[in-house]
Amino acid sequence: MPDPTDRINAAADRLARCRSRGDLAEAIAAEAERYTLFDLQQIGGGVKREVDRLPEPYRSRVRPYFEAQLFGAYHRLMLGHRSGSFARDDGPIQERDRFDAFVILIVPGCLDDGDTDFGLKNPHHTLFYYLMAGFAMFVEGGPGHPVGTPFPGGFVVEKKGEYYYCPIREKEEAVLFSICNVCPAKQMEGV
Repeated sequence: MPDPTDRINAAADRLARCRSRGDLAEAIAAEAERYTLFDLQQIGGGVKREVDRLPEPYRSRVRPYFEAQLFGAYHRLMLGHRSGSFARDDGPIQERDRFDAFVILIVPGCLDDGDTDFGLKNPHHTLFYYLMAGFAMFVEGGPGHPVGTPFPGGFVVEKKGEYYYCPIREKEEAVLFSICNVCPAKQMEGV
């Protein structure tokens, strides 16, 4: 397998140059199209293995949200790309500072010896994780974890009015490459 460093650097550079949500969506889609069915199966297997390690009943509650976080975003991305809807979105990327901080996370986050939330140890697969998070947060304007994602303690990601609230938003700051550090969700009060 070729060294993924060049591909990951090129992908991060491409995203950094985007100015509109439509351009960003198309750049992410172009990267996502490079994943084969086998790649997607391997990523799905990594997610399954990671979720299988969690205790019940949390495991059963969180599984669909983790799958939606990656593959739901992937399907929405590819649908928008193939329908041409992103070409009409010339609105600016919101919270540009947060987006720039996200782009800076990609290369070290993919190449670090640690894992993402899903135990993806292959840097190429970790790039997929960041691409889908970037799409959800900076094209769709939502949180990194889908609304309804449960966390231990009985709390879930919520949407109230136009804002998203997460029970762990500010609790991941020690995790250097966590998408939580650039997520547009606000910290849920009282958690």
